[in-house]
Amino acid sequence: MDRKIYLDNASTTYVSNEVMTEMLPCFNTIYGNAGSLHSFGRDAVAILDRARDRVKNAINAAKANEIYFTSGGTEADNWAIIGVAHANANKGKHIITSKIEHHAVLHACEQLEKEGFEITYLNVDKHGLVDMAQLLHEIRKDTILISIMAVNNEVGTIQNVKAIAKIAHDYKILFHTDAVQAIGHMKIDVQDMDIDLLSMSAHKIHGPKGVGALYVKNGVRIDPITFGGNSQERGKRAGTENIAGIAGFGKAIELATRNLIEVNKKLKTIRDYFLEKLSEKVDYFQVNGHPHQKSNAILNVSFYGIEGESILMLLDLAGICVSTASACTSKSLLPSHVLQAMGVPDEVAQGSIRISFGTNISKSDVDYVTDEIQKVVAKLRAISPIQAGRV
Repeated sequence: MDRKIYLDNASTTYVSNEVMTEMLPCFNTIYGNAGSLHSFGRDAVAILDRARDRVKNAINAAKANEIYFTSGGTEADNWAIIGVAHANANKGKHIITSKIEHHAVLHACEQLEKEGFEITYLNVDKHGLVDMAQLLHEIRKDTILISIMAVNNEVGTIQNVKAIAKIAHDYKILFHTDAVQAIGHMKIDVQDMDIDLLSMSAHKIHGPKGVGALYVKNGVRIDPITFGGNSQERGKRAGTENIAGIAGFGKAIELATRNLIEVNKKLKTIRDYFLEKLSEKVDYFQVNGHPHQKSNAILNVSFYGIEGESILMLLDLAGICVSTASACTSKSLLPSHVLQAMGVPDEVAQGSIRISFGTNISKSDVDYVTDEIQKVVAKLRAISPIQAGRV
């Protein structure tokens, strides 16, 4: 197998040369601990400050001190949900989220339920959009937080974040959004969108793994969920700062927002070409997610009559890397909770794969991938007990 094509960018991306160049001095030249008072420590703090400014500018935060670095999107989501709940429990113990959130949000909510909080999980329509009427109906006097993701990581549907934030604030409720799949694919302006808390991750935008950030609007009450350092991240997030990772994240998010329009044009061209070629070569499939309000980077396709896991494994043998769902749940044999919430029947959801594009994919790559999908689908349907056309 000589050819390898990576179509799992929603899971993780490669680290760009510009980002690696930014990070390298932090390993052997500027390697001090930002908590140290000597010159090496001050140099590390300077790197932290520069990266914090870059993240601030990328999302148009009012001040750099609203950016807190974390170990990634999962910690940022956990902290936003649990930290706000604990800090505001005296006001109420009701939180609203949706059924299609990333498990970093859902599992954090499940933990809070064990602590006596009440969670409402909103329905979504067939395209993956949150039911706004239900949102309004479920708001209570003791609702303290609404958490709805900006871009769904499995189907790419973009939520009406600004409208949801307005509803939250009309009722004096805090609003958090998981923007891990949104950064670099849609414009994020936390002031214009009136967002209180926003989660980010570096490795989705050609930055390093193991680093992310949580934006917390000044004035928002949030308790820490890690303990041990009084000075780190202004006393809110204990742990020695990952200086190299943070430097890389700062550069990655700067590049992602600077190149947003150009990247989206490239991704749309590739995505449209992929669907065109797939339609020519394969019958009986459906695209899941919103037809228009979507990320150009993510394409979720259900092939009738076969299983997505089998498709993934055979494509892997051909050097093609895709996924069946979020990388955090890819080893589960259960149907996607996102597709189930959207009303996709289990037998159809089981035949789904997620293709997530990068700008380094060519039309020649797409031709090869769709040819291989055609072969794989034909092979699997030939041995499937289910007739594809009748699903």
